[in-house]
Formats: sequence, C-alpha cells, structure tokens
Amino acid sequence: MKRLYTLIALVLMSSVCAMAQVSIDEVKPTEEKAEFSNDIKTKTLDAEYDSEAVRRAERLAIRKERNTVDFSANLHGSLTAFSKSWQAAGDNTITILANINFLHTYKKGRFTLSNVASAKFGYNNMKMELEGKQKGVWFKNVDEVALSTSPQWALVKDWSYGANVKFRTQLAPGYGARGEKQLGIPRISNFLTPGYLDASLGFTYILPSEKFPLKVNLAPIAMSGTFRDDLYTSNNYGVTQGRYKFEGGLSVQLDFDKSWGQNGWLRYRTTAYSFYGWITDISQMAKIEDKSTYEHIVPTLRWENTIDIKATKYISTQIYFQLYYNKAEIDKLQVSSMLSVGLTYTFKNK
Repeated sequence: MKRLYTLIALVLMSSVCAMAQVSIDEVKPTEEKAEFSNDIKTKTLDAEYDSEAVRRAERLAIRKERNTVDFSANLHGSLTAFSKSWQAAGDNTITILANINFLHTYKKGRFTLSNVASAKFGYNNMKMELEGKQKGVWFKNVDEVALSTSPQWALVKDWSYGANVKFRTQLAPGYGARGEKQLGIPRISNFLTPGYLDASLGFTYILPSEKFPLKVNLAPIAMSGTFRDDLYTSNNYGVTQGRYKFEGGLSVQLDFDKSWGQNGWLRYRTTAYSFYGWITDISQMAKIEDKSTYEHIVPTLRWENTIDIKATKYISTQIYFQLYYNKAEIDKLQVSSMLSVGLTYTFKNK
C-alpha cells in the first residue's frame, strides 16, 4: 500500500514540473520605413525682399527725423441779422475770415532749410445806400499771401549763415472804402500791386533757451523789391517808373514762437523786420553819393503779432496785431488789429 501511495506522489510531482516549463521561441522583428505627413503650408521668403522692407522702414524713420511739419487752418466768422421791425439801430452783417499757416523744416547735418507759407483772407457784407437804394455790399478787409524760404548752414555753436527770401502780395482788388467799386472810384491795390520781394545774405543767431526761443537774423547784404503790376491803382507804392523798383541795403529780423500749457493751448508768434536802403534803385544803378539824398530814405518797419488760444481741439480764438511803416507808400504809421473766434485744425508730425 505504501508503494501505491509513493507511486501516485511521484506521478503528481512530475506533472507539476512539466507544467512549469516555458519554452520561448526566437522572434525576428521586421523593418518598416516610417512616413510622416505635414499639412502646414510653407512659403519661401526671399532675402532681397526682407532687406528692402528693412531699408524702407529705415528711410521712413530718417525722413521723419529730418523733416518737421506744422500746419494750421482757421475759419472764423460771424452773422448779425435784424428784422425790419427792429426798433434799435442795427445793420445786417456777415463776416468771414480764413487763415492758413504752414511750416516745413528740413535738417541734415549742418544744413537746415525752412519753408513758410501763410495766407489770410477776409470779407464782410453790410448794407449801405447806393443810388437811393439799400444794397448789401461785400468789402475786403483782410488779404495777404506770404511765402518765404531760408537755407542755412551751421557755422559755430548757435550761429549759422545763409540766405532769406520772402515774398508778399494780395489776391483780390482793394478799395479805400465800402461802395467805391460801385461808384467807379479807382482801386488802391490789386494782385502784385503792391508785391514785395525781400532777399538777404547774413548770419542767424538762435538763443539756446527753450523758455525764450528767439532767433535773430543780421543781413549786411539785403535787397528789397516793390512791384506795381496794376498801373491804374491810385497809390504807386513808391514805384514812380515802370512796374517795379529794387533797393539795396541791410536788414534785421527777429522771430519768436512759443507755446504754453498742455497740448499748446496758448501760442504766441511775433516777427519784427526792418530794412534800410543805401542804393535807391538797383535796376538803374543809382547809388546814393550825395549826403542830402539820404533825407528821403527811411527804414521800412513791419511788426506782426499773433496769439492763438485753443478752447477745444477744434475751436480757437485768434488775436492779430500789426504795425507797419513804409514812407514810400504813406508817411504815416499803419496799424491793423483783429480778434476772431471760430473753427481750427492743427497738424504736427512731432
């Protein structure tokens, strides 16, 4: 019996060992080429295109740094109207005034070029009695166009040398009083009558102070020309022969331009110009030699003042005041003043 049990035990142990045996076959992996797909669109960038864009941006930055532009335009006006039944005294009036100012400055190294253009034109309408009837008559009260250019080269600190050329005239015919045109009275001014051309060579000093930006131009060589293109005006403006006259001499000019407050709400500009002639007529080369002839030569003086007050971005008040003396025109001091309120537009690139 023991032998039977022993035999059964041996059979069971041999079966368990057989189940624990594990056979591993050798596996050889297959090589396959992996492929990837890309759905993103690509574009080749030309190196020349990239460099041209960079150069264009650099040129734009240099142009903005060298050029300064200041432009302003004003349109001011007023309207007053009364009915026929209005008992208090009053006349229906319309007043329109337009101002344009442009300043461009180009600077490269020691060279500076300044160009200025300005225009003022104003009309008003008021009723007056003509030929026994009440008629509304338009009358010009402001009319001036001025252009100037000034190339300068830096000499030493705050000093430069160069030229100044200025031209002034008006656009429309002018009369001494309202209604003279309807009555056939000769006009006193017209386009290029008078016209003024001032040219000078000299030195310019700029005061190195931001609080007091004063510029002084001293020109020992200067020329002043007067034109009278319309020979039918009542005033000859000192042009007694022909249509123009040129004088040689020297000139002095002072310029001041400063703004105050946030966004420059207050701005004051003033220009004072004086010319003294020592050659009566360059075209005839009539140089003054006799001391007694100096008695009829006096300096030409012109002092302009402009105050701009901005109430808002598009509404402003302008005060303009001018003193002018030119004995060739009239032996009296001429004074002009104006106060106006209206729309304004200003552009500056810096």
